[in-house]
Amino acid sequence: MTDAADGHDYRVVASEIVFDGRVISLRRDTVAMPGGGDSVREVVSHPGAVAVVALDDDGRVVLLRQYRHPVGRYLWELPAGLRDADGEPPLETAKRELAEEVLLAAERWSLLTTTYNSPGFSDELVLVYLAEGLTDALRPDGFVVEHEELDMTIERVPLADAVQRVFDGDIRNASAVVGILAAAQARASAPRLRDVDAG
Repeated sequence: MTDAADGHDYRVVASEIVFDGRVISLRRDTVAMPGGGDSVREVVSHPGAVAVVALDDDGRVVLLRQYRHPVGRYLWELPAGLRDADGEPPLETAKRELAEEVLLAAERWSLLTTTYNSPGFSDELVLVYLAEGLTDALRPDGFVVEHEELDMTIERVPLADAVQRVFDGDIRNASAVVGILAAAQARASAPRLRDVDAG
């Protein structure tokens, strides 16, 4: 595997913060280009996220339906969340999110995939985990259900049905699409998965 910048030094020659928000920031980078000259790139800086394909013993995946303001609609998604707790390893974030959002814990964890959702303008990296051996769990101390999470619907769907819902366009959230299809392929062909602590 080669690095994306092999053969050219995509050097940042200038950078400025345009916006610094609670979750994201926007910066404007001026980058040296391979053919000479510079080009301006607007970059959304993101802390990263995790998503969890939680599969129960009956082969059903846990989905939740949540309103997403930027697209103005409800989306079917996996339990997921931002990597915004300082120093928290991504697997611990995944475990916390599973408990917070769907009141579950898991005995077995695997790293299914890592994806850049929109690398043309954002550095957001999402780690998608497979969680198996599900058991009921309490919400972590101090967690308060609020805002859109008050309106969430939780559903368990046979994995094959979830795959079909991806192809039907019913499931459109990127992490859910990637996670569901990856889990189905993992069940079908048993590929070698990376260490759970890999990123």
